[in-house]
Amino acid sequence: MNLRTTFFSRPLIHGAAWLGAALLAAGCASTTSGSVAAGGAGRSQLLLVSSDEVMQQSLQYYEQQNKQARAKGELITSGPEWSRVNAIMQRLTPQVAAFRSDAARWPWQLVLINEDTVNAHVMAGGKITVYTGLIRKLRLSDDEIAAVMGHEMAHALREHTREKMSQSAAGDMAISIGGALLGLGEGGQQMASMGKQLALDLPFSRSMESEADLYGLELAARAGYDPRAAVTLWQKMAQAGGSNGPSFLSTHPAPGDRMAALQAAIPRVMPLYEAARRGR
Repeated sequence: MNLRTTFFSRPLIHGAAWLGAALLAAGCASTTSGSVAAGGAGRSQLLLVSSDEVMQQSLQYYEQQNKQARAKGELITSGPEWSRVNAIMQRLTPQVAAFRSDAARWPWQLVLINEDTVNAHVMAGGKITVYTGLIRKLRLSDDEIAAVMGHEMAHALREHTREKMSQSAAGDMAISIGGALLGLGEGGQQMASMGKQLALDLPFSRSMESEADLYGLELAARAGYDPRAAVTLWQKMAQAGGSNGPSFLSTHPAPGDRMAALQAAIPRVMPLYEAARRGR
């Protein structure tokens, strides 16, 4: 009997059992209700990492980002441009309660950074960063800005950062346990990790981007912003960015795929938009 195998077998079996139990327990969780834009069906999420841990890391990054932008004189906290984007966020914020009631009490906050970067992102808990290059270079309308903001808010509502961290941790543990049980060397485990990235991590990121598109579409419609602007937004993004390579190697869906999915979902949220417009 191999002493090395005897020593590792019990911890590895226990690790595999723990992983299976954790996946079973966490796999049926969901951070929000379903979206009308997505057909109303909810989706189970893998949430192994605690929300507190993700929040702490996000706030550290957020504070560091703001400190650096302030030091370079790029942090915008007032003025017409900031007021415009903030007003759009304030109209969107009450609509988050349609997906999860606690999110209406989150300290949603806008950071506008004066850079040519065509981008925006969100931190856990509702800290949204928008770069002026996105608005200026693409000449976005208020409806198109609402599509961007809704998309970013959807990432926060669905806790996609937490979900990605959980998915990555589960995959890495599975490779480590499986590799040890099968006797794979370092090279074999590296190949398995690459396969996991292509087969799981990248498609997983693309699915979350698509999900944020649809939830964001509904948020914008509920706030009285024209959901059709999501399509024109991505038309502008596609023209500005061109092709980023094969979609299977990207963390984001191809622009054409995004626009087709949004176009198909627009009829489902138009009644919400029309009701919001009548109520204003």
